[in-house]
Amino acid sequence: MEFQWQALLQAVLESVVFTSIGIVFFGIAFLIVQKVAPFSLRKEIEEDQNVALGIVIGSVIIGVALIVSAALTG
Repeated sequence: MEFQWQALLQAVLESVVFTSIGIVFFGIAFLIVQKVAPFSLRKEIEEDQNVALGIVIGSVIIGVALIVSAALTG
């Protein structure tokens, strides 16, 4: 039984491509939320310790992750 290097290389390449696409979508989603918000996200989360805003941002990230995951599995 011979190890299939080509299948492994293809799987690694697909993982890298889809990970890159997911990171780009996360960045776009965060930029959209940042532009829509009438306040500084950084200031609210880091300095004012706004837990509710952190939960909202986390929810956006989970939502984008679910969408990317569904797109990958087809």
